[in-house]
Amino acid sequence: MGDLVTARLVLHPMTGDEARRLVAGGPPHGARWAPGYPADGDVVAAERFLRTLADTGDPGPFGTYEIRRREDGAAIGGAGFHGPADAHGRVTIGYGLVPSARGRGYASEALRALLACARAHGVTCVRGDADHENTASHRVMTAAGMRPVGEDERVRYFEITWTAAPTTVRTPG
Repeated sequence: MGDLVTARLVLHPMTGDEARRLVAGGPPHGARWAPGYPADGDVVAAERFLRTLADTGDPGPFGTYEIRRREDGAAIGGAGFHGPADAHGRVTIGYGLVPSARGRGYASEALRALLACARAHGVTCVRGDADHENTASHRVMTAAGMRPVGEDERVRYFEITWTAAPTTVRTPG
């Protein structure tokens, strides 16, 4: 599985070794981490990815990605899938950025890349959620084409669905 490249970002699929180093708190040799990376959510995602590797093997494109700026290669956050598509072709996504990278459209750009990847691999529905007070994340999902589909006492749920496979596979971005 190769990198997902957008106009300003590279979504790098994490390897097992990279995930182990992230969980341990140390960057791989030569890696650049922006201040504040990894955040707690990045560590949780890396741990989930390592459990998936141990339980079912490499999830391929439905794994965890490190979000890097193209301009300097610095890791500024993470994004990815909570696992492979279910029997109905649905996946759940998550993402997060270090505070210094927020408010610049990076999260929407990364999410659009994940959505394009999911669709190119036959996914019919992508789901996500955010706490009610996380209006920035609500805007990110809406900007990427996801729509609110419900809420509970804690979170608002979003999704995007496709009824047919894409006619062409495009590079995300």
